[in-house]
Parts: sequence; structure tokens; C-alpha cells
Amino acid sequence: MTQAPYRITRKKVILETPEVRVSEMTLATGEEIPWHLHTEVADTFYCLEGRVLLQTGKDPQGRLYGPGDCHALPAGEPHRLSNAGEVPCRVLLIQGIGRYDFVATQPPVTT
Repeated sequence: MTQAPYRITRKKVILETPEVRVSEMTLATGEEIPWHLHTEVADTFYCLEGRVLLQTGKDPQGRLYGPGDCHALPAGEPHRLSNAGEVPCRVLLIQGIGRYDFVATQPPVTT
């Protein structure tokens, strides 16, 4: 498993192959997965618990997601995920198909 360049409360890898990763992540209040992109894999996330804010290069202000909400991001789309609530949030993340990488990016410039 590749070590992430960020720290969150918990990351439980459910499945990892050279082509697919499935993880359950728990973010405490104020925690985030900083701006980044993946060159080959798409991200699909499902909010399991709490409130999560997803910001993308196309929507830097972001959108709030609650339990049962999901969103898919294509490979190459810059994004940031953060806990937007007062309690921990849990997210199921499916990444694939392709080689996983984590490319840190800067936040988009808004005018």
C-alpha cells in the first residue's frame, strides 16, 4: 500500500490490487485530504456518516455531501475533501481502474 502524504484519523484499506483500491476513511473535525489529482484513476466516493465538503477544480467553492450521497471524479480532476461537520465523517472511496498516484496541486485561482 502506498503511504498517503497527509494524515487523517483513520484509513482502512478494504481492497487493493494494482488496478483498484477501496478504502474507508474517517476524518475528524477540521481534517482534510489536501488538493491533489490522480493521473490515471477515477475517484468515486460515498459519504457514510457526517458531512463532507468536496471541492474540485471545476467547483472550487465545493458541495456538501451527507450520508448516502456519492460523487464520481474523473482522472486528472483536481480535488480536495474535508470534514464539514462538528463530528467525524466517514467516506467509502473507490479508486480505479488504473495505476494509483497522488499528485499534490495548488488550489484553483478564483476570480
